[in-house]
Amino acid sequence: MALRPAPVPVRSAWHDVPRLQVRQFAALAMAEAPALAEQILQEIQHEYPHLPVVLDDSGEPMALVGIRRAIEVFVQHLETAEGRPRVHPEVFQEFGRGEGLNGRSLDSLQAIYRLGVRLAWRRFAEIGTRVEIPPPAMYELVDAGYEYLDGLVDQSVRGYAEAAARQAGERLRLQRRLMELLLAEHHRGDPAEALTERAARIGWPLPGKVAVGVLLRPAREAVAPAVSQGVLLDMEYEQPRMVVPEPDAAGRPELLHRALTGWAGAIGPPVPLRDAAKSLRWAEAAVRLMERGLLPAGEVLYCTEHTEALVLLQPEELIDDLALRCLEPLAHCGPTHGRRLAETMLAWLETRGGAPEVAARLGVHPQTVRYRLRQIRELWGDEVDDPDRRFELELVLRAQRLRGELGDPRTRR
Repeated sequence: MALRPAPVPVRSAWHDVPRLQVRQFAALAMAEAPALAEQILQEIQHEYPHLPVVLDDSGEPMALVGIRRAIEVFVQHLETAEGRPRVHPEVFQEFGRGEGLNGRSLDSLQAIYRLGVRLAWRRFAEIGTRVEIPPPAMYELVDAGYEYLDGLVDQSVRGYAEAAARQAGERLRLQRRLMELLLAEHHRGDPAEALTERAARIGWPLPGKVAVGVLLRPAREAVAPAVSQGVLLDMEYEQPRMVVPEPDAAGRPELLHRALTGWAGAIGPPVPLRDAAKSLRWAEAAVRLMERGLLPAGEVLYCTEHTEALVLLQPEELIDDLALRCLEPLAHCGPTHGRRLAETMLAWLETRGGAPEVAARLGVHPQTVRYRLRQIRELWGDEVDDPDRRFELELVLRAQRLRGELGDPRTRR
C-alpha cells in the first residue's frame, strides 16, 4: 500500500518575522491601543451621531471598553500566535442588543465594525512600517484582522437576534392585551382611556372604524398571513383573530385579499372602534355557517356581502318555529309536491308578478304556475293577502332556500 505524502504546511509570512520585531510591533500597538480605541469611537460617533452612549459601572463608555479590549486581545494573539484570538463576548453581544433595541439594522452594525477595522489597520500599517515588518506579513495581518472581526460580528448578531426576539415577543404581548380590550363585551372603568394608553405603547393610531376577522387555519402549522402594517393579528386562538383599521380605506381590501390567499374565514362589518365586539360576533357567526356548509368555504368572506344568510340562518329556533306555523298547510302535501308549492310561493312573493313572471323565474309553463297558485290560495286562503303574513312566509321560505331545502332559480340562469 502506497503511503500518502504528508501535507506540506502552509508557510506563514507573519511567523517568519523575527520574534524581536514581533515583540516591538506588539509593544507599540499595545501602548497605542487606548488612543486608537478613542479615535475609532470618535469616528464612529461622527459617522453615526445617533448611536447611544451606554456607560459601564465605572462611568466609562461600554463601546470604548469593548473596542480597547478587542484591540488588546488581537495584539496579544499576534505576539503569542497561540490559537485564535478570543475576546469576552458580553460587550459585543450587548452592543448588538443595543442596536436591535434602537431599531437599527444589521447592515449598519456591520458597517460600524468595518469602519473600526479600517482605522485599526491604518494604525497597524504605520507601526509595521516603523519596525520594518515585511509587506507580505502585514497583508496576512489584514486577513487575520477580518477573521477576528467576523467573530466579533457573530457575537453582536447573537445579541441583536436576542433583542429582536424579545422586542417581537413584547410587542405581541402588548398587542394581544390591546385586542382583548378592544373585543371585550363589557368594560370596567373608562375603556377609551385604556385603549389610548395600550394603543400608544405599540404605536397603533386609534382608527375611527374597524372590522374584526376570524380566520380558519389552512393547516395546523400554517404561517401567519403577512397582513399589512396596522392590522392587528392574534394567532394564539384556535381560530386566529384580526382587527382591520379603516377597512374601507382605499386599497385595504386588495391588500387583505393578497395577504389572506390560502386562508378562509370571515370579516365582520365595519363598526365604530367602541363596537369592535359586535363586528367580532358577526364574523364568528359567519364562520359557524361556513363550517356547516351554509356559506361558501375556502375563502375569506365579508359579512356585509352575506347579510341575508347571517340574519336568516342565525336564529334557527325562532325561524324553525315560525316555519312550523306559517307552512303548516303544506304538512298534508307530499314532500315533492310540497317543495314545488313552496318554491312557487317564494317566486310569487319575490316577483309580485303574475303567472308569466313566476313561470319565467322557475323555468316552468305558466299554466303550471296558475295551477299551483290556485292550490296555494286554497291552502292559505285570505292569509296570502295579508302583508304581515306574506312577509313571514317570504322570511321562512328564504331561510329554507339558503339552507338548500328549496331550489334557487337564480342558479338556473
